[in-house]
Amino acid sequence: MGKLIPNSFNLLVVVAVALGSTACSYGMSVISSTIGQPSFYADLGLATIGTEGYARTSNLIGAFNGINSAGSAVAAVFCAWSANAYGRLRTIQLGAVVLIIGAALCAGSVNVAMFLVARFIAGFGVGALITVIPMYQAEVATPESRGFMVSMHGVMIAIGYMLSAWIGFECYFISATGSTSSFPWRFPLAFQAAPSILLLISSIWLPFSPRWLLQMNREDEAHAVILRLHRRPGADHEHTAAREFYQMKSQLALDRQIKATVGHWDVFTTAPNRRRAFVGFTLMFGNQFTGVLIIANYGVLLYATLGMKTYMPLLLSAIWVTLSLPGNIFTAFFIDKIGRRTFMLTGLGGILVALIFETALQAQFLGTNNAAGQKAAVFFVFLFIFFWSSFLDASQYLYLAEIFPTHIRSSGMAIGMVGLYVGSIILLVAGLIALDQITWKFFLVLIIPTALHWLNVFFLFPETKQRSLEDINAAFGEKVAVHYYHATEEEEAQYAKAMAEEERGRWSEKAGVERLEVAAKA
Repeated sequence: MGKLIPNSFNLLVVVAVALGSTACSYGMSVISSTIGQPSFYADLGLATIGTEGYARTSNLIGAFNGINSAGSAVAAVFCAWSANAYGRLRTIQLGAVVLIIGAALCAGSVNVAMFLVARFIAGFGVGALITVIPMYQAEVATPESRGFMVSMHGVMIAIGYMLSAWIGFECYFISATGSTSSFPWRFPLAFQAAPSILLLISSIWLPFSPRWLLQMNREDEAHAVILRLHRRPGADHEHTAAREFYQMKSQLALDRQIKATVGHWDVFTTAPNRRRAFVGFTLMFGNQFTGVLIIANYGVLLYATLGMKTYMPLLLSAIWVTLSLPGNIFTAFFIDKIGRRTFMLTGLGGILVALIFETALQAQFLGTNNAAGQKAAVFFVFLFIFFWSSFLDASQYLYLAEIFPTHIRSSGMAIGMVGLYVGSIILLVAGLIALDQITWKFFLVLIIPTALHWLNVFFLFPETKQRSLEDINAAFGEKVAVHYYHATEEEEAQYAKAMAEEERGRWSEKAGVERLEVAAKA
């Protein structure tokens, strides 16, 4: 575990900030259990499935999801500015505050209009957190542990999905007793504030991102943070951290020289950055068109159409998201060994197979009394989550966070997350209507984009495993100021010189302190 966890403080920082990841996934998926509670429909005056007026209800449920994603998209754009201007940490804290407010308004909604506004506000909080958290995690991790550390984002996302599903499942039985209480849908919506409150409390002792501190010319603070975060066992722990710090400084200086020649829109100005922007946007946009959010948010309704009754749709939905936890843990331990490209290509290939079989089975058995065929269709929905959670869920955030250089990382993350939310708005707004109107044929709409996305990843996405964030520039055809891995003799000489100068500086500082102490005693 030494390579994966350089020290306990680094792990605690990454896990603490990932409380926001749990808040995000809980907030994104809570609507799935909400629409499974009969009292939700009664309290907001909505027709239930199979009754007159359900067409309006399905449109509104799509709007509830769409407005939530719209708020998140706005937040992603906002973070492109705020994460640079005020830092990754302050933006995370702001996102947590907004999500707490949104959760309270959602839980207290008394009509459709109020619920729509509340969902937008909650969506803004989710968007801010999910955009900045993996970026922060990538910037505080060591090159060797970055895959493991950023995968904690995926692991905690899985925990959020689990909490949402199981809390919703338990609350269902209150309604099942005949109670008309609004608690079964209001409490789960209110609970999305809990992880954000814990994040706010723990953020008091979280450090600023060392790369952001360097960008703000706060070099001494950045150096101190790096030494604390990247301290490893052994006599040379400070030497390794100092080597990383020297590369960060050198690359930032080179990036500033490039930025001075291309202006403020450098994320689109140079060919390497345009490629990064394309890769980031299509990664997140394409992943949505696998249909993952359709199953996550409308799984309860999907299982109902496949013959599952009473509490079974909610139970299956809860089990489905629970299975995402071991998959994300698998990613954390093996993505640095196997590689990002292999993970993404395997995940998309497996999902494509699952979608093809799902489409065929639904075409044959949907609306029939063939229980065996319908259960087979449910199996392929579960095969989908195996490939998604094990190979794509955490991988997408890790890859997006690491392909952009420090000075445009916040803009790059925003571009990628806008891609995610544009895709989710299209699918979540149209998806429920499509499932209701064209049923199994909707899965045909998912197969073709998934196949094209596999080709996109295969031909255009470079491998980034076992490279420092600064080394990754070379994968996009840009110059690296000094390599962390596979450094040349000349670069090793630069490191040696920098280390020697730092050592002399430390001894000079120590001698100065000792002289002051002697003078004070005299």
